[in-house]
Amino acid sequence: MSLSFLVICLAGLGLYSFFFGRHRIRAISRQSELKQHSQDTYHGSFLLICTTLLPLFILIIWSSFSPLILNAMLRSKLDILAGPLSVGEMGVQLAQAKALYAGIINPAFVGDSVKQAAAYYGELVSMSNTARAVLVLSAAVAGIGYGARLLDVRFRARHRVESFAKWLMILASAIAVLTTIGIILSLIFESLRFFDKVSLSEFLFGLQWSPQIAIREDQAGGSGSFGAVPLFAGTLMITLVAMLVAVPVGLMSAIYLSEYASPRLRNIAKPTIEVLAGIPTVVYGFFAALVLAPLLRNGGNDIGLTVSSESALAAGLVMGIMIIPFISSLSDDVINAVPQNLRDGAAGLGATQSETIRQVVLPAALPGIVSAILLAISRAIGETMIVVMAAGVAANLTANPFESVTTVTVQIVMLLVGDQEFDSVKTLAAFALGLVLFFITLGLNVLALYVVNKYREQYD
Repeated sequence: MSLSFLVICLAGLGLYSFFFGRHRIRAISRQSELKQHSQDTYHGSFLLICTTLLPLFILIIWSSFSPLILNAMLRSKLDILAGPLSVGEMGVQLAQAKALYAGIINPAFVGDSVKQAAAYYGELVSMSNTARAVLVLSAAVAGIGYGARLLDVRFRARHRVESFAKWLMILASAIAVLTTIGIILSLIFESLRFFDKVSLSEFLFGLQWSPQIAIREDQAGGSGSFGAVPLFAGTLMITLVAMLVAVPVGLMSAIYLSEYASPRLRNIAKPTIEVLAGIPTVVYGFFAALVLAPLLRNGGNDIGLTVSSESALAAGLVMGIMIIPFISSLSDDVINAVPQNLRDGAAGLGATQSETIRQVVLPAALPGIVSAILLAISRAIGETMIVVMAAGVAANLTANPFESVTTVTVQIVMLLVGDQEFDSVKTLAAFALGLVLFFITLGLNVLALYVVNKYREQYD
């Protein structure tokens, strides 16, 4: 039985158990004089949990470890059929046996040992799938029987279901926390390996970025300079240009939509602005590279300025347009959350609408607006596709927005593209750049939290 069909069967059993539990508790309740403790839905949900929880756990464990066991058994079979093989030869024959089993390659192109191994692997997969289906479905049926035995009018099904939901949320939170810790530790450990080969001062304060070094002795390479200042400067310049576009446009549009626009116009304009957030970044990159960059270059030539075909200005302008919905939508929601009695109090004191907005509404909404801006900055710092297509990949240290620059995220992509040796300084540099981005993002989050906590108390 295939995995997808097994999941469908398990889902069907779970749905059946839910309605069966509701129907059964209703029948029991009609025959009993005692008051039912939990609603029918809780009894059905409890039976659904009993039916699906253990089978899902078995399915996850089986699907995680069975490929490893099957690979080990196939490797042992190839050792018997083909004799002692080197690591490379064993890898090739393993891939051929699996490809032959999947029908990807022609049997005429492989040897007899591979054909026998493929047949053996097919038998293993078939037995594994059968055993998995039997075990999972048996556990589901046993779960239905166990849950049905517990159903009673005084059974505290609501407590069981809510306890399960609580532990499920704790598990989800733990997974998120552990994932974050794992990412941080991987960045730190790989960055420490990088800083064993390149000094921290050179990385943070060096003015030249040239990571193209020779990996092997017979390979030509560059100078191997890892000064990241040009990357930080390029990231800062493009982010600054984007914020100069996004912050005033987004904030003023939010103020207009929340304070001046009619409900009909607001219902049309706000979704229209938010459409910009759904456009893929590669589309923005095409727009920047094919429309805006040539327009800036030709316009610069007309007034005597030299504008590169790939410039920080083009990337920053398009990125600013992309970020407008983040600031506009979040700021609009924050401004609308300001209590109406603050506006009414200002109007009662004789303030005009513009004075009320400047002196009452915006100060009250300041924490949320700052959070929206910092979120937009984080979005700009992490953008890659627009920079690649509009600003280029050249690590130039310049303050001229008309020249080509690059960012940290673009260089991380460039360092990890293609066949790479993960023990080389070039590849490890990507982890060091990722660690820097992590601390930058962490600093922005801490700053946003500080602003929110400082100013929120004044308007509680």
